[in-house]
Amino acid sequence: MKVITSIMVRSTEIDVNGHVNNAKYLEYLEWGREEWYEQAGLPYDEFLRLGIQTVTVNININYRKECRQNDRLQVITVPERAGRTSYVLSQHICSEEDGVRADALITCVTMDASTRKSRELPPELRRLFPGGELHR
Repeated sequence: MKVITSIMVRSTEIDVNGHVNNAKYLEYLEWGREEWYEQAGLPYDEFLRLGIQTVTVNININYRKECRQNDRLQVITVPERAGRTSYVLSQHICSEEDGVRADALITCVTMDASTRKSRELPPELRRLFPGGELHR
């Protein structure tokens, strides 16, 4: 399931170099992931109902082009692969004018909400990934 989140760069997101600070890209990606969960029918409350939480354990990001004030961007989030307790989302920050501004692979782990230990992905989450079955 591919989800596209539209954003516009605001003046408060610009650093002393006149472009979006590198840390802000991570926030844009987080906004895209939150929208992906929402559209998948897995908002935070649903995760809690399932007794799980998800945590980001790795972000591998490539900064391709700078983003500047008033740029209209799209954060594209696509499920890449799922393991037993972890999964990877592929994300791109793009503009219609000049393509990819950044791309990233985000690895998340599912953990039990009460024990705070890793836990197998529930079927409700696993079904969103290619093949929808356990890859070991």
